[in-house]
Amino acid sequence: MIEELNDFSSFGLDDQSFSPEVGVPETSADPRLPNGAALAVVDADQAVRDYLASQFGEGVAASASMGELEARFGMGPIVVVLGPSCASPSDLATVERWSSTNPEVGTILVTSELTTTLLQTALRAGVKDVISAPIDQIQLIDTVGRIASGLSVSKPQPAGPSELDQIEVDGSEGRLISIFSTKGGSGKSVTATNLAVSLARRSAKPVVLVDAHLQFGDVAVMLKLQPQHTVVDAISQLDRLDVAMVHDLMTIHEESGLMVLPAPLEPAFADQISGAQMVQLIRLVQSFAGHIIIDMPAFFNDVVLSLLEVSDDIILVAGLDIPNIKNVKLGLATLALLDIPREKLHLVLNRADSKVKLDVGEVEKTLQIQAAAHVPSDVTVPISVNKGSPVVLSSAKSGVARAFEQLAGRFLDGAPVAEKSSTRRKFFG
Repeated sequence: MIEELNDFSSFGLDDQSFSPEVGVPETSADPRLPNGAALAVVDADQAVRDYLASQFGEGVAASASMGELEARFGMGPIVVVLGPSCASPSDLATVERWSSTNPEVGTILVTSELTTTLLQTALRAGVKDVISAPIDQIQLIDTVGRIASGLSVSKPQPAGPSELDQIEVDGSEGRLISIFSTKGGSGKSVTATNLAVSLARRSAKPVVLVDAHLQFGDVAVMLKLQPQHTVVDAISQLDRLDVAMVHDLMTIHEESGLMVLPAPLEPAFADQISGAQMVQLIRLVQSFAGHIIIDMPAFFNDVVLSLLEVSDDIILVAGLDIPNIKNVKLGLATLALLDIPREKLHLVLNRADSKVKLDVGEVEKTLQIQAAAHVPSDVTVPISVNKGSPVVLSSAKSGVARAFEQLAGRFLDGAPVAEKSSTRRKFFG
């Protein structure tokens, strides 16, 4: 391994900063972790092992093989940092076994060369995160802390009746509402978060908000959440995911009770998630949630097309300017080519009272669709975004909040769901 790493150059080191003769570089990192978790590093090469351990200071256990650590399991949460030698199929099979039998164990794989195949295989095996060289010490420490926060303090016991009552599965499917636009900056995420919070406060069944902008999703930031799990964690366990597990992966927005599944923390993970996987995940969420709101990116790809096809309602958000209207018109034409029923579509005009010499009626006539909501321009919106508190909570009496509350009302009290189309995709693939 020393030869492969070329004196650790793959990890951003040189002969002066680290070598067996010079010794382990000093670090001021604090090894204490959330949940009282322990920390261990594993690699067959002692020099690599020592280097990884040095990133965290004292008190880090180091092992030459993964099997040596198993005697420590069951004594409390532990984060295991796996070196490059642990990327073999046999070691990843061990990680997969740990994931199914030891929820108090979280693993991170450090690799000298990150490939798509390795990333996909590692995540499917249950590795929580993959970090490639050169190592950023702050990123590594933050990743360890984040994973430690999400570990089980003790092994889970079978859920009793009181726990199962909180996850009611009655055989009906929750209403799937996708928020979409063909132009960035139109107000999609503001619409998604406010609609979801409003529904969560008024619905008897759980309401779930999923951030499907897998590269640069903002839902967690706009709700001021610090999620322990993201869409990646759900997709990586998709083959064994059940209602209780997906429920546990959600982050709760305390003020409204909204359940949130945020976008991945690293944009690179977006390429590892397919449309079919997202649909499978959403179908599972629909089994216990009354409404599922999906915040989409402002472009068409496999994930977007797959989710639009299975949506009960599609909210198109448009700003009151010519580029926005032009892009929405093109988006409507694309949705028509996909044979998505017109009755599924709901237009939201954002900043609808802006003095930009565009008449709302003329816009609706041009798009051949009547707006379901006119959201006025208001300084409360950017203020609420910066505060991480949706307008329907922070400025409940504002015109913007009233517009979102009225929009939410369209999907409550037995509002009809458009008939699902069985026609498959005819465009983009």
